[in-house]
Amino acid sequence: MAIPDWPAAERPREKLLQQGPGVLSDAELLAIFLRTGLPGRTAVDLAREILGHFGGLRGLLGAGRREFCSRPGLGEAKYAQLQAVLELARRHLDATLRRGDALTDPATTRRYLASRLRDHPHEVFACLFLDNRHRVIAFEELFRGTIDGASVHPREVVRRALHHNAAALILAHNHPSGVAEPSEADRRITRRLQEALALVDVRVLDHVVVGDGETVAFAERGWL
Repeated sequence: MAIPDWPAAERPREKLLQQGPGVLSDAELLAIFLRTGLPGRTAVDLAREILGHFGGLRGLLGAGRREFCSRPGLGEAKYAQLQAVLELARRHLDATLRRGDALTDPATTRRYLASRLRDHPHEVFACLFLDNRHRVIAFEELFRGTIDGASVHPREVVRRALHHNAAALILAHNHPSGVAEPSEADRRITRRLQEALALVDVRVLDHVVVGDGETVAFAERGWL
């Protein structure tokens, strides 16, 4: 049965307008993006097939251009649209943090850091530099490593903090394995950075580890 013949409360677009996007499944949201299905398959059917092929929403959103465009129902135009949507989402989070207000919402901060770091295939160590009112000055990816880890140099972190005249910062890095649980090495480098930054009166407010769909914050664990 074609989607226009479904009860209004079950059609993805009408459901979104009446109840909000949070109630829709991944397939229903993707169906709205696709707009149309293929002969014998509704947009929702096609969305389920695509998600199955890519192993879920994250696999689809992180797919390369060639693999994405090779699937029936997708193609260059859909790839371009999706990349535009993802970039808009990233810029929205960036604007939320850079609007000049003090950084008081840990959840927004974690979402922003996750959006910047979780899709890297290798480990990336970054810093969110803040002024004395905890407003964002800059975000920088400072170190990159193999999938097993990154070499983090406290001297370079201190140098960048002084360059931005930062009063505080939030450390962040991703675990390409998808498991966000911090390692003992993560805790050691955090202590080293705290000690080095304290010498120039820069506070480490948090260290956020980004995994696959989850984040772990040192501050919430009471480790800072």
